[in-house]
Amino acid sequence: MSQHHHLTILNDIEAVCKKRNVKLTNQRKIVLEIMLRAERTMSAYDLLDLLKLEEPQAKPPTIYRALEFLLEQGFIHKVESSNSYIICPHFSHPNHISILFICDNCKQILEKHSHDIEHNLQQLANKNQFDVKHSIIEIHGLCTSCQVLAD
Repeated sequence: MSQHHHLTILNDIEAVCKKRNVKLTNQRKIVLEIMLRAERTMSAYDLLDLLKLEEPQAKPPTIYRALEFLLEQGFIHKVESSNSYIICPHFSHPNHISILFICDNCKQILEKHSHDIEHNLQQLANKNQFDVKHSIIEIHGLCTSCQVLAD
């Protein structure tokens, strides 16, 4: 992703924050910038180490507060299977169901969206009087590149 693309995403996120009347603090913005530059999943401690380069006083609670806000707003996802975080490309639609295809070899993650799966899961939830607040489906396997290497 180019620097221009990163700025576009940050501007879009700032616009969403303004619309929702929530504050994208400088720390939260720096965490987003770190994640955008990395273009991969990152643990909270990886993020904290990089945040300390810009804010030496940053401590674990600092990063966890920023991550909590970014998760609540739907700007990032927590990848439970690796206890890491990744930018959400569909952040303007916080109630979507995220389908993460995770390569077990190179750790690349592709986020996809399926109206059919979302519809089916919503029907199942409704049938069971369950109110879905947030949903991520993690699917593990091998990406195209790693499949070729495995053959």
